[in-house]
Amino acid sequence: MNAVASAVIDASVERAREVAATVTDPEMPMLTLVDLGVLRSVDRDTDGTVVVTITPTYSGCPAMATMRADLEYALAAAGFTDVAVHIVLTPPWSSDWITETGRRKLAEHGIAPPGTTRVFDDGPIALTLTVRAPVVHCPRCGSADTERTSEFGATACKSLHRCRSCSEPFDRVKEI
Repeated sequence: MNAVASAVIDASVERAREVAATVTDPEMPMLTLVDLGVLRSVDRDTDGTVVVTITPTYSGCPAMATMRADLEYALAAAGFTDVAVHIVLTPPWSSDWITETGRRKLAEHGIAPPGTTRVFDDGPIALTLTVRAPVVHCPRCGSADTERTSEFGATACKSLHRCRSCSEPFDRVKEI
């Protein structure tokens, strides 16, 4: 392949990435798949097919078929005729993959973002035999005086909470 053809393919892949990056999560449409950390890569294979790789928030996520269809539709509308969407489970998605922009958008829409799950520390890890409830801040008033009212919300990846300060109910994305 010559340098000109390579530059055209690179520009085409970049354009496909830009299009894929606009696709939103069907359950939380204020987030793009990039914000959610679900969009892993966009490439071209040897026959020119645009290959999009996504990772579900959990292996049984019912939104994956819609995400696949939305990606295929957006890319087709942008002129990409050969598209394959691959779903990969390894490494498993982590709520740590939600971007700072995604966390901000969640809070702006009244959904408490998850805390972080991974601690990168070279020291010993304390073993605790009890589960500590995370401190959940109200996305409306910022108070930490909140309570969980249900482990399960409108989707399996969210729980329901109530703020004791402003009395408002809110969803929270769970750490995974």
